[in-house]
Amino acid sequence: MIKFEDVFKVDNPDKTKVKFNINAGDVRYRALDYLMKGEEDPDWIQLNGWKDDKKREGGGNNKNQNLNKAEYLLAFAQYYPYGPSFYMFGGMYKVEKIIPEVYNGYGYRLTLMDNFSDYRKRLIIRMDSPIGQRLYNKPFESVQRDFNPEVFELAPSTKFGPFIGYNEVLLTHKELQIIVKNEAPEWKTALQSVKGIYCITDTSTGQLYIGSASGDSGGIWQRWAAYADVNNLSGGNKTFEELKKNGTDYIIDNFTYSILEVFDMRTKRADIIHREEYWKKVFQTVKFGMNN
Repeated sequence: MIKFEDVFKVDNPDKTKVKFNINAGDVRYRALDYLMKGEEDPDWIQLNGWKDDKKREGGGNNKNQNLNKAEYLLAFAQYYPYGPSFYMFGGMYKVEKIIPEVYNGYGYRLTLMDNFSDYRKRLIIRMDSPIGQRLYNKPFESVQRDFNPEVFELAPSTKFGPFIGYNEVLLTHKELQIIVKNEAPEWKTALQSVKGIYCITDTSTGQLYIGSASGDSGGIWQRWAAYADVNNLSGGNKTFEELKKNGTDYIIDNFTYSILEVFDMRTKRADIIHREEYWKKVFQTVKFGMNN
């Protein structure tokens, strides 16, 4: 067993707190979703820098839920795909109290540090038992004693959360490459189970490309995996091949991928192509976009 304290060796344990986030007070807004949205997602930062009121409702001091006297923070998000006892490392932060003091709001300025950066969004720890609260701020020195956390997994690269639903998919090209390279199980299962119409956006120009996955095997996964091929990137698309003239990383830096419509794998190719033509007309992608 690799213990929490074996990995996270800090220079100032008496000035370091550890925060285990579950959600933002509403189960619909889970900490892991905030963490995975981006490098410095404001919701993730606010969740960790939140400062409660001086007193709890009904009495009692709230200081243990805040970052008072802490100069550093190790932040974690419950990795709910595995269960309530698992937490993903979200980074180490420098903590500065905002003056004048703010209560029931963003009361601490957090700056992401380089410490343990190789573990961010990769390392998952497991507790002896679920914490059972919305969040806990714990002094660093008491974490191993109270929860006996151990390292459960260190993913080879940024680990994605569960598949979020076809209507919510919006991936950068870099994210798509990570998902395909690691064959993220939930994403692969979901995307290879449906045919569909998708949209690729060139965020540099605003132009759109409407495409379809209409084959009898592999679904959207098979088509998007072709776009994620580091030796190709264009997926065989002639228009995208031309864009490579703008630089070898142009597609990687500017393309995003979303899903417009999904179909059962038994849907006939002709029916999907008909819907693809409909979406091209809706967005006028032959005249103004990247569909030739």
